Amino acid sequence: MTTMTTEPLALHPLGGECPIALTGYRSIVAGYTGRDEKQVQHHIDELAAIGVAPPPQVPMFYPMPVTAVTTSDKLSVAGDNTSGEIEPVLIRFAGKNYLGIGSDHTDRTLETVDIGQSKQVCPKPVGFDILEVDDWATFDWDGCTARSWVDGELYQSGSLSGLRRPDALLAILSGRDDEFDDGTEFIIFAGTIPLIDGNFVAGERWELELTLPDGRSLRHTYSTTKEV
Repeated sequence: MTTMTTEPLALHPLGGECPIALTGYRSIVAGYTGRDEKQVQHHIDELAAIGVAPPPQVPMFYPMPVTAVTTSDKLSVAGDNTSGEIEPVLIRFAGKNYLGIGSDHTDRTLETVDIGQSKQVCPKPVGFDILEVDDWATFDWDGCTARSWVDGELYQSGSLSGLRRPDALLAILSGRDDEFDDGTEFIIFAGTIPLIDGNFVAGERWELELTLPDGRSLRHTYSTTKEV
């Protein structure tokens, strides 16, 4: 169900002295992860109106290719109509849980043909800083606030309260995938919040910010250029 990469990815836990280096992890983008089933269906209907086929399951888990995840601030994309969205990123490494920030950058033209492929053709940027989480079941997920900007304009803003909690999302994935267990190391993009005006923007500079319940923030900024 998922693709495993052997490329090392260095991330830095807040309050830690040294980065961690992930290798052999599985990279997944989770879609349609809203808690409110009616709102999720409304989103599916909106996408259907612009030609995006409904998903066969809710939520959906899309495997990402080897080396898709990157901490680079400069990305090369193939399409003329690509855009990102801020996402909380769930990470498991050496038996520990971490929360990061990332963007599910997607080819919006290809999305109307094949959602999985539209995600796979774009890099998946993540921030270097991450937060260690003792237990997802007790973590104040709803107390986190996400915001993104495109070319300096506010694009998304809201709490994570509308998204499925990590423990619930991971339980669904585990139930569907026999190879996914407590020892699996992964990076999972856990869904996004609504766009402020509901319209995708194919910008060039993306700023991401996830404010944690204790007031600290995870941030990442990246820019895109068209492949030549």
